[in-house]
Amino acid sequence: MKSSFIAAWIVALGIGTVCLFPASVAAADSEAAARGYRFLTETAVLPSDFRQSTFDALWTVWPEPLRSEAEKASLQRRREMAFERYGLTTRPGDASGKPLQYVVDSDNDWTMNCFSCHGGTVYGKPMPGAPNNRFALQTLTEEIGKAKLGLGLLPGRMELGAMFIPLGTTNGTTNAVVFGMGLMNGRDERLNLVARRPRFFTHHDMDAPPWWHFYKRPNIYIDGFAAKGHRGLMQFTLVPENGPDFYREHEKDFEDVFAYLSSLRAPVYEGSVDRELAEQGRAVFFAHCAECHGTYGVDSDYPNRRVPIDEIGTDPVRLNALTVEGRRKYARSWFAHAGEPGQQETEIDPDGYVAPPLDGVWASAPYFHNGSVPTLWDVLNPLQRPTVWRPTSTEMDPQKIGVTVEVVEGVPEDEADVAVIRSYFDTRKFGKSNRGHDFPDALTESEKRQVLEYLKTL
Repeated sequence: MKSSFIAAWIVALGIGTVCLFPASVAAADSEAAARGYRFLTETAVLPSDFRQSTFDALWTVWPEPLRSEAEKASLQRRREMAFERYGLTTRPGDASGKPLQYVVDSDNDWTMNCFSCHGGTVYGKPMPGAPNNRFALQTLTEEIGKAKLGLGLLPGRMELGAMFIPLGTTNGTTNAVVFGMGLMNGRDERLNLVARRPRFFTHHDMDAPPWWHFYKRPNIYIDGFAAKGHRGLMQFTLVPENGPDFYREHEKDFEDVFAYLSSLRAPVYEGSVDRELAEQGRAVFFAHCAECHGTYGVDSDYPNRRVPIDEIGTDPVRLNALTVEGRRKYARSWFAHAGEPGQQETEIDPDGYVAPPLDGVWASAPYFHNGSVPTLWDVLNPLQRPTVWRPTSTEMDPQKIGVTVEVVEGVPEDEADVAVIRSYFDTRKFGKSNRGHDFPDALTESEKRQVLEYLKTL
């Protein structure tokens, strides 16, 4: 009875399409998952970023003609415009209107949570666990700073930090790995604060992975260097205000978060599927793709294979950004020793990227670890990938399966709105290459169409 209540509660939250627990998940795990979701959305584990009054004043610093449109709009419409501009969503099934990506407390303080990057939409439908491919954190932070100035308020840590550490140069991407590296630099292995000289880090934008792959993967991050564990999920809370005691006190909470992530499953494709074509694609996929990406269905298997960078050929910046020294420090730290059954060792010198599972791959565009490829069709056609593109709609491209985009020669030089400028993805920029993963070149055009149809069914 109790487990049925918990399952009903999850569905009532509007996350049932993603969080359906397999029959094998125990009631205790279901309850822990529910607590984990509640902890992420209701408990601030970082200092507050801004107040509701500051968010409500954001429209006053927008460029024209957006500012004039907002001035004439209702309060509710202004809020909708702000959510659209910064890639925020409401919480599915929650009538409060609170953003999924921020904890908003009783004092109307807004604090970023993990859903900022891992709580986006699947073609316009808000979905916890989906990559937030529209999040405009750099623009939001800059404009929060301007709004605070207009209100006579001092800038916060995020606004000051963004002057030195980019938060994401393209909407929908994040420099979060560097955040973690920088925060870890100020701690010893037992998480005590230590005085260290600032270090130079290689900034690089990443596409947040879908959380519905978490239950399959024994390691985390695109290079798979860190063993999966609840402690590792806490690394991004290493602000100075959180001393070593914070981590011991909240360890149980993050065990619940671990249970929540482990409960997530990919959404099911709701469009039409040519079953005959998909079945042909399954055979092609098994022959050419399964060795790295695994098999699917009743007897599914995920190999967790790391592909050497010389073989995969995708952008190497992310792989080289983390030093062996930094990885060794993580391996010695409290984070790397969570004690979960079967926990893996930290890989201090990985030679490439781990091929991810492809469950729900149709729902997690854009593709590659840096988000450089907008559709599955582009993944399968390496020579025809667009060099510069930008999303034009939240709806799925039904032919290419992925983000609906406009392909252009370059970012318009006369564009004044920084949010629009950052909506363009230029694959010629550092760390943003769309090259590599040329394996589909071995397929015929017919086989590529078959595989594309099959990928809808995963």
